[in-house]
Amino acid sequence: VQLVESGGGLAQPGGSLRLSCAPSGFTLNTAYMGWFREAPGKEREWVSSISTGGSNTWTANSVKGRFTISKNNAKNTLFLQMDSLKPDDTAVYRCAARRRASGWSAYKAITDYDYWGQGTQVTVSS
Repeated sequence: VQLVESGGGLAQPGGSLRLSCAPSGFTLNTAYMGWFREAPGKEREWVSSISTGGSNTWTANSVKGRFTISKNNAKNTLFLQMDSLKPDDTAVYRCAARRRASGWSAYKAITDYDYWGQGTQVTVSS
């Protein structure tokens, strides 16, 4: 099982980026998926998650209204659309997969997930 993120880079404040996460070894319609981020000197922070079928999503208050999680099961790709970016959004963003039995929950803890990508750097600066 492998998760590969892409789409990070440098953005100006107020700008947008779209992150992608492509899994191998399983299909997205069999897993809860999440996005986390790690800023320098800070603990890993849950950003957003999406249920197996994609009908339920949860988003941290710090990014609500600016970030949108989605997935395309046909293309087996997870996305994080990030708009109205702020310097505080600067971090390494990592996708995560939960393949254990799941209920209706946001699954915000690191231990809720079984597999992790290596991450993609997002830098927001003018």
